[in-house]
Amino acid sequence: MPTLSSNIKEAYETARKAREQAHAPYSGFAVGAALKLLNASELVIGCNVENASYGLTLCAERNAFTAAIAKYRTLEPEFIVIVSEANPPSPPCGACLQFMAEFCQPTFEIYLANTKGIHERLLLKDLLPRPFQMKFWSVKS
Repeated sequence: MPTLSSNIKEAYETARKAREQAHAPYSGFAVGAALKLLNASELVIGCNVENASYGLTLCAERNAFTAAIAKYRTLEPEFIVIVSEANPPSPPCGACLQFMAEFCQPTFEIYLANTKGIHERLLLKDLLPRPFQMKFWSVKS
């Protein structure tokens, strides 16, 4: 891993702390996320919130994005740091990747980390090379 900027190190610590707020009584798999926006100085956090009806479970990544939308409405996402205990660290699920594709450029940076540190930097386009996007469809009346 290359040298990390102070912004990314701060986001890691923030995501690690957000992970401690996770509600994961079913899987025991706690995840925290810290989203950095270009148009905001503060980080937006998220943690996973499970539900007995698994389909209603929300991942940390989507929680961070929805919190950012609720606060800022217009987003310019710069990067996200995701922290779990997995080794190697887990990438976002498909639903989270598709959710990110709605708001992010293909070059959006995703940092995968565990409680020992950041292990990998990936781009959204590497994890989701062909997202579903309405701009690909033409509507004819």
